[in-house]
Amino acid sequence: MRTTGRAAVLGSPIAHSLSPYLHRAAYQAMGLTGWTYEAHECDEARLPALLDSADWAGLSLTMPLKRAVLPLLDTVSDLAVEVGGANTVVFTDGVRHGDNTDVYGIERALGEAGVPAPGSALVLGAGATAASALAALRNLGLRTATLVARDPARAGETIEVAERLGVALAVASFDKLEALLEVDLVVSTLPGGAADSFAGQLARVPALFDVVYAPWPTRLAASVEAGGGKVVGGFAMLLHQAVRQVELMTGRPDVPVEAMRAAGEAEILRRATRTG
Repeated sequence: MRTTGRAAVLGSPIAHSLSPYLHRAAYQAMGLTGWTYEAHECDEARLPALLDSADWAGLSLTMPLKRAVLPLLDTVSDLAVEVGGANTVVFTDGVRHGDNTDVYGIERALGEAGVPAPGSALVLGAGATAASALAALRNLGLRTATLVARDPARAGETIEVAERLGVALAVASFDKLEALLEVDLVVSTLPGGAADSFAGQLARVPALFDVVYAPWPTRLAASVEAGGGKVVGGFAMLLHQAVRQVELMTGRPDVPVEAMRAAGEAEILRRATRTG
């Protein structure tokens, strides 16, 4: 267990990140006065230098770094290898270890909302978060899934992830969406606003997990909720993946989930009020 440490979130763009509010709230509640957590704008080109730039205790990684970091690490968890991306780097005695807490975040978000393990699922989008979603679905017992991508020909990396996970994956384009909606769960990994045009089509699905957390609710989430479906937002995933990151970075299991939740929700509200 470390009593002091320097940590940060890296990505591009990074100014919108809630991670500093979540991690700092955890440090305060845990009495970790010697810990700091910052946000740094960083793309793939700057990543090697930033990894070397300080005596880091841990780093959180977001777009576009989760895949780019893998060759720069000394060790990588089996899950991060399967998913093909690490959103967490922990530094111990000079060793850089990569892990993936997004999968944990998705599983906890669904469980917290009372969404049962699905017998069938549809994933919208084909990026790093879609790969983590497939891993979470696999961990929940699903062995087949359908992926919908704007350009199925560019979904090769996610198809490879599914193969490593042992998930039989069908891939389709969005013009086939209407015929694919007889599923227990839809996971949208599309960025904010990108799923708006599909809100009407998806209104009757029984459960939706939408990775967007602001502005909330998305048009897609509001449509599913109005149709009687269960909706899970992206903040729950963000919260729980951060909880696991704090645990990995500090070496302490007593991570204050509710203090972190309150801090994140307060910042989301502050931003909404400022821009509303």
